[in-house]
Amino acid sequence: MKEEKTEVKGALGNVYIVQRIATLVAVVAMFFPSFNPAKVCDLVNENLSLFTSAISYSSLTSDCARAFRVGWIDESVFILLFVASIIMLLGIILTIAGGCMSVGNNKMQKTGLLFSMGGALLIIVGAVLCIAGYTMAQEAPKLERVKPEFPSAIIIYIVIGAVILLLSAFLYMKLPKPAKDAKFEIESKYKLFLMFMPFAALAFVFCYLPLWGWRYAFFDYQAGGTLSVENFVGFKWFAYLFQNAATRSDIVRVIKNTLAMSALNICTSWLPMMFAIFLCEVKNMRFRRFVQTFTTIPNFISWILVYAIALSIFSTDGFINTFAKEFGLMSEDALGKNYLMGDSFTWVKMWLWGTWKGVGWSAIIYIAGISGIDQQLYEAAEIDGAGRFQRMWNITVPGLLPTFFVLLLMSIANILTNGLDQYLVFMNAQNKNTIEVLDLYVYQIGINGSSIPLSTVVGMFKSVISVVLLFAANGVSKKLRGESII
Repeated sequence: MKEEKTEVKGALGNVYIVQRIATLVAVVAMFFPSFNPAKVCDLVNENLSLFTSAISYSSLTSDCARAFRVGWIDESVFILLFVASIIMLLGIILTIAGGCMSVGNNKMQKTGLLFSMGGALLIIVGAVLCIAGYTMAQEAPKLERVKPEFPSAIIIYIVIGAVILLLSAFLYMKLPKPAKDAKFEIESKYKLFLMFMPFAALAFVFCYLPLWGWRYAFFDYQAGGTLSVENFVGFKWFAYLFQNAATRSDIVRVIKNTLAMSALNICTSWLPMMFAIFLCEVKNMRFRRFVQTFTTIPNFISWILVYAIALSIFSTDGFINTFAKEFGLMSEDALGKNYLMGDSFTWVKMWLWGTWKGVGWSAIIYIAGISGIDQQLYEAAEIDGAGRFQRMWNITVPGLLPTFFVLLLMSIANILTNGLDQYLVFMNAQNKNTIEVLDLYVYQIGINGSSIPLSTVVGMFKSVISVVLLFAANGVSKKLRGESII
């Protein structure tokens, strides 16, 4: 039997493209608060998206405790909105499934169109229920407190649902009927694409969608407030970052700390590779597995617990001072010293803790790389009289260098990103000046200092510089090694 064609070309292909675009618009819109159809009154948080409204009833009613208690509005309105949001979310999920099935063979396409039509109907039903919720909100006893407002997002979702429904029905009628013995099939290239899609969606939600928050840098925003024309300040905070002497001094200090700690990590980035090489030379498999497990476990320990371990060892009453006092190994002046509180060698101490925690985990990728090296190379080198260290230096190391350089260049691109959890738990009043890195500084001025616009500006500059460094490192790699990482 001749295999059915997977791709739909011509006019039907263009219709499919429009249908997929409409589905993509619905998927993106459900994560933006501006397109939340459940925002039918002022009691619904303006920062709430359709996705959050559908998965968290407590978030939907977070500002309604008093309204329910004193009878401003009946809770059934929000129950209806919650149900409507769930229905719309399920509808969008069905349309996503239908869109994914549209890259299959004829039978899968026909089935996927049924999913898309069902999802479109659910989107429309959910939007209609939101309209019903708006109507009920208009009948609330305290309209001046509830302030019902018809959300334009309802119309948008009805239009999207209608477009998907009509196009899916049209395609379903135009596509030929699949053979009875046909099976669900997708070409390999589309299988790989669909396997990649969940990761692309996660990257979009957690990496690119937060960029929408950059708009706070252009407003005089306070936590709990709103963004409006009245508090729009343009580039005020960008100018403040460079005009204020105290801020300039802080930026210089934290960048110095950031670059110093990143430089230590970059200069010692060969340690996981060497650890993996020596570990793979151990012939006793039981001992090798024990060492690998023992060195990998610290990666799964939170920095809170790491600090607890450090405190029990290096604090005033820790193991070192207790042991030294017990056996008289230190003078009376040296006893009772708290090694965690001081600011001496802070960069080195943070590097040591980070290395202890991550060297075993970072070595895994090199161990996998070693297993991929052709074993015949080792056999040929051994026949030629090469010793163990010669084989390591001339076969294993060159085999791992491409992986090492890629990771090294990525580290250079992320030189301004140290994270904050490690430094947050180890920071105290004495070592703050030497331990505070850029990420921690953004956290401090944004959360603790309530200066969200200024912290957003700093974060924006950090992101832009990181992108520039990534492309610069990629250019250097292309010139020196002839290979690109982008």
